[in-house]
Amino acid sequence: MVAIPLTWGMVMVLCWCLWLIFGIRRRQMGEPPLENGLIPYLGCALKFGANPLEFLRANQRKHGHVFTCKLMGKYVHFITNSLSYQKVLCHGKYFDWKKFHYTTSAKAFGHRSIDPSDGNTTENINNTFIKTLQGDALNSLCEAMMENLQLVMIPLGFPNSKSTAWVTEGMYAFCYRVMFEAGYLTLFGRDLTKQDAQKMLILNNLDNFKQFDKVFPALVAGLPIHVFKTAYKAREKLAEGLKHEKLCLRDQVSELIRLRMFLNDTLSTFDDMEKARTHLAVLWASQANTIPATFWSLFQMIRNPEAMKAATEEVNKALENAGQKVSFDGNPIYLSQMQLNELPILDSIIKEALRLSSASLNIRTAKEDFTLHLEDRSYNIRKDDIIALYPQLMHLDPEIYPDPLTFKYDRYLDENKKTKTTFYSNGTKLKYYYMPFGSGATICPGRLFAVQEIKQFLILMLLYFDLELVENHVKCPPLDQSRAGLGILPPLNDIEFKYKVKHL
Repeated sequence: MVAIPLTWGMVMVLCWCLWLIFGIRRRQMGEPPLENGLIPYLGCALKFGANPLEFLRANQRKHGHVFTCKLMGKYVHFITNSLSYQKVLCHGKYFDWKKFHYTTSAKAFGHRSIDPSDGNTTENINNTFIKTLQGDALNSLCEAMMENLQLVMIPLGFPNSKSTAWVTEGMYAFCYRVMFEAGYLTLFGRDLTKQDAQKMLILNNLDNFKQFDKVFPALVAGLPIHVFKTAYKAREKLAEGLKHEKLCLRDQVSELIRLRMFLNDTLSTFDDMEKARTHLAVLWASQANTIPATFWSLFQMIRNPEAMKAATEEVNKALENAGQKVSFDGNPIYLSQMQLNELPILDSIIKEALRLSSASLNIRTAKEDFTLHLEDRSYNIRKDDIIALYPQLMHLDPEIYPDPLTFKYDRYLDENKKTKTTFYSNGTKLKYYYMPFGSGATICPGRLFAVQEIKQFLILMLLYFDLELVENHVKCPPLDQSRAGLGILPPLNDIEFKYKVKHL
């Protein structure tokens, strides 16, 4: 009996030795320093996943600003000097930014490739997003979101005797509930004939979204969703509710979804369920980072009295200039795009909250062997390798942002209280200094809408409610590092706050 485990042990040792001899990539002339890790396939993935920021800082100290790590079978070249970002993005002709993103979307949401070159659809997803999330289309989207936020926050018959008392709730849970419902209604419209049923549908969708989103980092890492039975069922239920036959019964469906419904109906080979899964991808993209970003913006504003006072004064002045006043008579507040854009204090609060909480991974795949030319030297890059920027290194760089771990609501304001756009590293002005939404061709096409959503949420909270933290000197909750690389990190634990309707 002893011989069997001994034999298996020898086989494992032999396989590991063979991997060391033949499976490890060797650094070639002109390539960046290389970290293979000691675990086959995973490479350095476990160390990176435990704390990406510290992992990258340690390798930066060891190798300099450019180095290569094996992660989940891929070789990733990290560029860690913010002064090099502009140089990296100038090499766009050598990069395929779609390959990773489209493959990840297909794995996570369960549809076939949405790359037109694969023949399943002729829709250019990025062009659709730009057309429906920016420019004139952004006006109607923001108007709908402002109305839906007030519909969720301030329902009919509000206020009443109960609503004028203090309500205590977890702040992250509150932001999740309000932003999800308002965002869902804004994108996918309302069922005006079944208000109660619609509320229950969205609450069920919220629970399913949480279940699915919980395993999303694992799906990005390559694990199949069938490993997670609860999340799989949740994903399928969400997609079921986004089938075209159901969306067609809803009013005020956004231009983004209506355009995609038309294109998918006429120009793709997807069946109804696959089309619904591409809508689910839009739902996830619109919520997964906006919700934690909303939490951090509200939390940081409330816990900083100076920020709260400055923001309240700015919002009240904007409302006065717009000739509007807060009431509960069913007439929603509305600020135009121009009026929303002229709120530099709120802008700075949101930017500073996102600077402290964002951990996005900007990825490009090399289409061919090429030489990456940076300001100090050049590096040879192999085809199918990944070039990665991790802006959190820049966001927490004390040379760019003095006292980087401290929230300063006016960090993005100049001496005239206007938006500040000039930041330096080693005496050199930076083109890229704030990157929570990505960069270049991979920059989030919905970033403008996301910021306006958060701004609208903060405006309404300041106008309609008195706000307090339950614990005055509460510590800032730690970031959930399990989602590093995906965007805005949520808090590891919720924070209790209380709110009540203002006496108007």
